[in-house]
Amino acid sequence: MSRPLAAWEIALPTITLFSLLGLSVYLFGDSSSQGANQIALCLSAAVAGLMGWRAGISWSELQAAIFKGISVALGAILILFLVGMLIGSWILAGTVPTMIYFGLQLLDPSWFYAAACLVCALVSVSIGSSWTTAGTIGIGLIGTAAGLGLSVEITAGAIISGAYFGDKMSPLSDTTNLAPAVVGADLFSHIRNMVWTTTPSIIIALVLFLVMGLSAETPAADTQMEAMLSLLQANFNINLWLLVPLLAVFVLAYKKVPAIISIFLGALLGAVFAVVFQADAVLKFAGAESMPVALGLFKGVWMAFADGYVATTGNEQIDSLLSRGGMSSMLTTIWLIISAMVMGAVIERVGILEALIAAILRFATSVGGLFMSTILTCIGTNIVTADQYIAIVLPGRMFRMEFAKRGLSPLNLSRTLEDSATITSPLIPWNTCGAYMAGTLGVATLAYLPYCFFNLINPVISAIYGYSQFRIVPITEEERRALEQEAPATVDRELASH
Repeated sequence: MSRPLAAWEIALPTITLFSLLGLSVYLFGDSSSQGANQIALCLSAAVAGLMGWRAGISWSELQAAIFKGISVALGAILILFLVGMLIGSWILAGTVPTMIYFGLQLLDPSWFYAAACLVCALVSVSIGSSWTTAGTIGIGLIGTAAGLGLSVEITAGAIISGAYFGDKMSPLSDTTNLAPAVVGADLFSHIRNMVWTTTPSIIIALVLFLVMGLSAETPAADTQMEAMLSLLQANFNINLWLLVPLLAVFVLAYKKVPAIISIFLGALLGAVFAVVFQADAVLKFAGAESMPVALGLFKGVWMAFADGYVATTGNEQIDSLLSRGGMSSMLTTIWLIISAMVMGAVIERVGILEALIAAILRFATSVGGLFMSTILTCIGTNIVTADQYIAIVLPGRMFRMEFAKRGLSPLNLSRTLEDSATITSPLIPWNTCGAYMAGTLGVATLAYLPYCFFNLINPVISAIYGYSQFRIVPITEEERRALEQEAPATVDRELASH
């Protein structure tokens, strides 16, 4: 029989976690996610596990929690592997080079950042997936930014800002469905209520991106851009048909085909297009000019799936830009996710997370304090558990009755969960979302973080609304009765389904 942890037993793993992660960033900077953060997370999990063992939790219980925690991330891990395949095959097929080629000609540097944010927002709203948006059009926008001589870090911030605006506001998004389900709110009422905090946030973000674009220096001269366009044409067969794999993935996502299937089919379609449109490039990449053609083409596609594409155009910028992808490129990111999920599972099992949330609730004496406590709890849960779904479900379960006691509709809580848990997840390097965005876009999380204006502004606006009590919805009798009658198992099923 285990006992509750003492205050120092709760504090020690928490202090260890933040101290080691802070030291990791200080010592290794942007490269901390290449191994240092993983070690910090594992050591923190060991300290938390030791505190649990002192409290009477057996190793078999901790091990079961760890296995369960890792299993939660298996979907994300599979998607990451498949995104690696997709990137490799799309570069080999010429899909990514085609996106870069036309992007260089169509997008002006002065409004590129704002356009990138807006395009990603529209795509993400239509398909309900920030991950698919970043893993498809986001890759092309990063390449276009590099070609224009613009900052890839700011571009990544614009892509993530737009992608998470769409993910948050789309009725097709899993988090947008999960948040109201956890607290007992209606989906479309939830989306309408989010308009009040989300709209000003994205407008401010777009203005900031536009200002940064207008004031940006573009070192790439016209002659350099022409040289890049010529090299892309010389090494790839550029044509609009090569955008079909991109459109196919968007259609599959819009039809709510599971992400794993959509991305896998997109990677296979890229392989087919590589064989049809880039046969000479595939044979050259595989070093298989002397092989039977069919075998050489198969080898080239296989190499792109496994280790990505390696460009040899002779231009350092293009070679760096297009030498990407493959399943193997995601291994470090997956190592980070597994380490984070182990740490989060142990901390949750030994009761540290629940104790921290309960302590925060004691300081929520006002309506504004309750909103701020919810926001900080969601962000903290994102940091500790490394999973945005847990960061929605656990605070949602713990705060929903407190909101009801204070006469506040569940719509306030569901909106606050999205304003904090959903959109701050890509800002944390070891969170599944942060790891995915860094691995997919090729930009370190801490490098793009300052430019994720929408993700940084939205929680602030949400807190301001809470303290000013602007657009705060009172609870109805129907909502109160529904909360009193709702079985906890309903919420458990929601978490299991995601």
